[in-house]
Amino acid sequence: MRIAVLGASGRTGGTLVDQALERGHEVVALVRTPSKVTVPAPRQVEIRQADVTAPQSFPGLTDVDVVVSAIGIGKGDGPGALLAAARRLAAANVRTVWLGALGSGVSSRSGGLIYAGVMRMFVGSELAEKAEADEIALKAGATVFHAPDVTDGPLSPTRRVVPLAELRRPLLPPRISRTTLAALLLDEAEAGNHGNGILVPLS
Repeated sequence: MRIAVLGASGRTGGTLVDQALERGHEVVALVRTPSKVTVPAPRQVEIRQADVTAPQSFPGLTDVDVVVSAIGIGKGDGPGALLAAARRLAAANVRTVWLGALGSGVSSRSGGLIYAGVMRMFVGSELAEKAEADEIALKAGATVFHAPDVTDGPLSPTRRVVPLAELRRPLLPPRISRTTLAALLLDEAEAGNHGNGILVPLS
């Protein structure tokens, strides 16, 4: 497949690029600053400058099969970056797997009471924007992942996704390794088994 990764210069985006290449896919890295993307030789990645806040210069995506978005709100980003990204992908009319956050919007209490408190404390000012961006992605037909806290760690052999409506609320704050999350995002990009809706990735 030809897979575009939005936010490819971030830690999760970089993991997605690596794993997609390992699976034999062609990869298009969509990044605001191309110089931040490093790909070990002899791997080949097409790098396209993609500033979501500049719609007139955002690159076309008619030549890709699917976009996996790993864009987040980075340090120094003002409000609106996630909304802009969701709008750019919706306008591109391309199949999208969108990475959101467990504990935002409709999943605000799905991670358990402790997790909800942690999210309000550390992500509070961004929760509303995350929820609105998810809504834009969903209305455009995307598959939206509400990922729990992301950590370093190995690939889980028991990785799986469950629809948000079927998630059992955990007692302790849930976590998932970045490697496992990337693998699940790519699983969905490849198979497209779940279509439009919200999924929770689990270890």
